[in-house]
Amino acid sequence: MKHKLLKSVALLAASTAVLAACSNSSSSSSSSETSKELTIYVDQGYEAYINDVKTSFEEENGVTVTVKTGDALTGLDNLSLDNQSGSAPDVMMAPYDRVGSLGADGQLAEVTLAETSKTDDVTETLVTSGGKVYGSPAVIETLVAYYNKDLVSAAPKTFAELEELAKDSKYAFEGETGKTTAFLADWTNFYYAYGLLSGYGGYVFGENGTDPKDIGLANDGAVKAIEYAKTWYEKWPQGLQDTSAAGNLIQTQFTEGKTAVIIDGPWKAAALTEAGVNYGVATIPTLEGGKQYSAFGGGKAWVIPAGSKNAELAQKFVDHLTATDQQKALYDATNEVPANTEARDYAVSKNDELTTAVIEQFASAQPMPNISEMSTVWEPAANMLFEAVSGKKDAKTAATDAVKLIEDTIAQKYGN
Repeated sequence: MKHKLLKSVALLAASTAVLAACSNSSSSSSSSETSKELTIYVDQGYEAYINDVKTSFEEENGVTVTVKTGDALTGLDNLSLDNQSGSAPDVMMAPYDRVGSLGADGQLAEVTLAETSKTDDVTETLVTSGGKVYGSPAVIETLVAYYNKDLVSAAPKTFAELEELAKDSKYAFEGETGKTTAFLADWTNFYYAYGLLSGYGGYVFGENGTDPKDIGLANDGAVKAIEYAKTWYEKWPQGLQDTSAAGNLIQTQFTEGKTAVIIDGPWKAAALTEAGVNYGVATIPTLEGGKQYSAFGGGKAWVIPAGSKNAELAQKFVDHLTATDQQKALYDATNEVPANTEARDYAVSKNDELTTAVIEQFASAQPMPNISEMSTVWEPAANMLFEAVSGKKDAKTAATDAVKLIEDTIAQKYGN
């Protein structure tokens, strides 16, 4: 394995240095003065945090940590070329859904999960592919429910309550008779709709998201969920079927006080706060029969590019970043929920509604599949939902057609 190979090389180099020191004290002095450097690449929003927590690591390890900033996804897209050219950073942050595929493609070194990282089963699954670990969990995310406190006194607990709310004439959508904006969700976006499908028994891949030959998006539960989604689209404004503009419509209706409840991610909070909405955050209401809305569990991990010039030291820095104290500092600096379970408890103690809702919802979340085949799912699954809720196809046909397309694409691209 890459990491073990580099570790062996490092140990050999250390032994050579010791022998040289025994024969030549001046050589030892020169060697000890050799500087060690690490480069970490992050979004600009993490720059202040890294500069704050790197100091103790630098002092303890005699190393200089250089922080470079840029768009995280662009950095990951460029990783193959950077690894080949020798310009890859030593540590990066990557969304969980990119970790497995980048690792399987040979772009990431294997990572050892330190005991001090306090990971759990879900986050460990998110960074594991083919039995190998390619990242150390940093942040957890999942969808939550936002509600307007000026319109409802408390967050609805069930979808049955949302259905009753939709009967209230004060949420009637101007210009479209019989349409309501009481509750809105962007379900033609598969990321947002998945919790609905999984709540009814649908799934992407079998064996906890690792078996691309077992696609559960056209089973009875998935079809029932799609049919239920269609009952909402019959109530919603036509604009919710515009896959490119539905998200903006939802945000506008909510910020203008015309919508009581929406489903969105923790990243939405900043925009709602800036818009001056008196909002609360809660777990997503339960489905028929008390079924959980099991949205994708996601977030970000610290990863080590395969082209790191000092993978062993990079591993130590990753361990430093995922330890409890640094994870607490991450929460204080960004309000993002830490993956470290001890730091997560610390975050809960701050009594922040968003933090509490994310953590509670994450408990019922399903790890997003991080195998390469997941890239074939997004577009067909989104089209499946659009075709069904718009009436172009019945739910069963739309689902069956989508699964067939996913299967054919996987066979063509991966030979499975």
